[in-house]
Amino acid sequence: MAPKVSYNRVSKQGATMNDPGGRTRRRGEELESAIYAAVLEEVAQVGVGRLTMDGIGKRASAARTTLYRRWSEPIEVLLDALYHQHPVEQPTVVADDLRGDLIRALQLMITWVLSPGGRAVGAILSDPQRTPKVMQALFDNVFDKRGGTFTSTVLRHYAERGHFSADLLTPVVVEIGEALVTKRLLDTGSPPDQAGLEAIVDQAILPAIGLGVGSGDRDARKTT
Repeated sequence: MAPKVSYNRVSKQGATMNDPGGRTRRRGEELESAIYAAVLEEVAQVGVGRLTMDGIGKRASAARTTLYRRWSEPIEVLLDALYHQHPVEQPTVVADDLRGDLIRALQLMITWVLSPGGRAVGAILSDPQRTPKVMQALFDNVFDKRGGTFTSTVLRHYAERGHFSADLLTPVVVEIGEALVTKRLLDTGSPPDQAGLEAIVDQAILPAIGLGVGSGDRDARKTT
């Protein structure tokens, strides 16, 4: 019987790894970076259902035994990699540029979608061999811990500082921006351009929190 696996596992730090040819010895961040890059490439190529320690090890030039000293199974390596490479929104500290922060949050989403981490998540979502447990772990241990849906960190930041009521931040509202960017990607194969992102913010997100087009635009206020 296979051992029970917890996807909440945190990888150990400070391990070392020998290249199969005996050429290098990697530690710490260098070691992690090699493994994380390898698992993201591997899952994008073979899918989550065929992800193995052997495949990750070969791509990272690492011994399988080294991987098992840090993780119990391939999905744990993948979740660690996705967590560490998932971007986190950085709203303006003084909360004086809501519109700009929302647009930048959507730009951050597009950059991530086109990154190895984003492509890996796309491979997971489209893999018929994925399991509900893997999907739940992806949301619980990656997305939620890195701020939730794109724009949600910005919206919470401004609500906490009194720009609008936090009661307006329903699941639908915090998902509007991400959903519209995703729809454009699915419909056209390309992300929205700058004008498209501005339209999403002005015509969907801001009205949903009771603000008019252009509200909270720091640059616009400077010209008035």
